[in-house]
Amino acid sequence: MQKKYPELNVPKPRGCMEKCLIQTLEALAHMSEIHDPYTASHQKRVANLSMAIARGIGFKGRDILGIYLGAVIHDIGKIKVPAEILAYPGKLTREQFELIKKHPEDGYEIIKNIDFPWPIKDIVLLHHERLDGSGYPFGLKAKEIPVVTKIVSVADVVESMMSHRPYRPSLGVSKALDEITRYRGSLFDSEVVDVCIDIYKKNRLRFLKITKKT
Repeated sequence: MQKKYPELNVPKPRGCMEKCLIQTLEALAHMSEIHDPYTASHQKRVANLSMAIARGIGFKGRDILGIYLGAVIHDIGKIKVPAEILAYPGKLTREQFELIKKHPEDGYEIIKNIDFPWPIKDIVLLHHERLDGSGYPFGLKAKEIPVVTKIVSVADVVESMMSHRPYRPSLGVSKALDEITRYRGSLFDSEVVDVCIDIYKKNRLRFLKITKKT
C-alpha cells in the first residue's frame, strides 16, 4: 500500500535512516492509539496545528518535519497512565492528576535513547512548561523553553479546549483563542499566539475537526 503523508504537505523523509526514525515514531503513536484513542487523535491534530504555526513563524523544511513528528508523540508518556483514568468522566483526585502530570517525563524515558536529528525529546518533555515558570515538570521560564516547545504548547492548549473530553464537551474555537489571548506573553509566547490566532481567523486550518463524542 502506498505511503500516505499527513495534511498540509509534511516534508517527506530523506534517506533510509530518517525513514526508519519516522517509522519508529509512527509505531509509538500507534501504541498511544491502542491505549487511548483520544490521545492518538489529539496528538495528530496538535501536530497539524503546530506545523501550521511553525510555517507562519518562518520555519522551513526539515525543521517543520521535526516539529510535526515531535507533536505526533508529545503525549506518548500517557501510555503509562491507566486508561480508566484518562477516560474518567469526573473530577480527578489529586493522586490521579499527579500521575497524569508525570507523562512528559514518562514520555522522555521512552524515547531518550533514540538519536533524533530533531528536538523531539524537548517537545515531549517540555510541552507543559509555561513562560512564567508555572508549568511542569521543571518550572522553566521564557528563554529556557525552546521555541519548538512553545509552538506545541499553544497548539496543545487550543486543540484540547476545542475537543470533546470525557469530563466535558468542546469549549469551542472562540474560548480556546480567548484563553491563549488572555495569557499571551505571560504563559504563552506572544508570536506563537498571534500566528495561531491568525491561522484561525483566515480559516487556514480547515482540516482540524473537533473530535465528536462516541
